[in-house]
Parts: sequence; structure tokens; C-alpha cells
Amino acid sequence: SEGWIGNALWRVSPNQDFRPEDIQPDLAVIHHISLPPGGFKSRESSHYIVDFFQNKLDPDQHPYFAEIADQKVSSHFLIARSGELFQFVSIHKKAWHAGVSSFLGREKCNDFSIGIELEGDGETPFEEVQYEALNNLIQKLAGAYPQLQFAGHSDIAPDRKTDPGKYFDWKKFQKETGISPDKLPFG
Repeated sequence: SEGWIGNALWRVSPNQDFRPEDIQPDLAVIHHISLPPGGFKSRESSHYIVDFFQNKLDPDQHPYFAEIADQKVSSHFLIARSGELFQFVSIHKKAWHAGVSSFLGREKCNDFSIGIELEGDGETPFEEVQYEALNNLIQKLAGAYPQLQFAGHSDIAPDRKTDPGKYFDWKKFQKETGISPDKLPFG
């Protein structure tokens, strides 16, 4: 009832605020993230993403971290390469994941969306356990928000972003979740 998924590992992010009054999420945005870039391949980098979303990333741990350590970002969810599900922000609140964005003519996607990060990059296929965790999460979210539509970060910010990338299998996602194709206006 508070907007937290029971089977997720809860790691509260300070990077959140309230949605505009009377706005319910009706969009889920799929992203990818790897800290440092390509670091997910070692299978030991998920904690850097958790630290980043909690403003605890140590800039001395990697040169890339020094570049991004002052950014204030978050997502509602992260699905690690292992399939672990982390939650940083209640789905009732606004996470800071979309940036400057537009979905079917509506600006400021953070106001009405749920952000889902998949650990990885745009050049590597995602793990089967990540799709399984994503499918389970989508079933829960769609139960709470039956009007939910789905897009990639690249769909809502095409001049800035490429995620979730060419290796995210939208057809597999649609088939395994049973989402109606009309809920995938881009995919």
C-alpha cells in the first residue's frame, strides 16, 4: 500500500519527490546502466549503482565515478545481472530517471512514469534471469496500474539516450508478459 514491492531489496534514495497532484503512473520506462561502463561483466558492480542512486558513490573508486558522483539521479527499480530486484523509490513517488523527456506529446516523463533499470549496456544481451525478474515486476505493476504503457529511455529522449539498447528483446518482453501490443507504442 506504500508503493514498495515486497520481494525487492529496499535501498531508499534521497533523489525523489512527490508526483504532481492527481497523477498516477501510466508509463514504465526501461533503461540500462553499468557502473563503471562495462563493469557489469565482472558481476560485482551492482553495488556501485546502488551507491550512485543513494548519493554514496565514492569518486576515488574509478575515474568515471569522479565525473558522475555529483549527479542526483534515481530509478524506482534496478534489476541486477543476477536477477536481484532493488527498489529505491516508492512507485507512488517520482524518481529522477528520465530527464528531459516526452512521451506521446507529454513532457516531463518523471511525473507519470516508473523507471526500471537493467544492469547492462547497449552492446550486450541481457540475462534470462533479468527478463524473469522484469516479467515478475511487470505483473505486479500492471496489477496496480492496468493502464501502464511501456517505452525505452531512447523512445522518450531520442536525442540523448539509446537505452535499453538494441539487445533488449521487446518481442520476448511482450510475449512473456502478455502485454497487449497497443501498450508498446514504440518497442
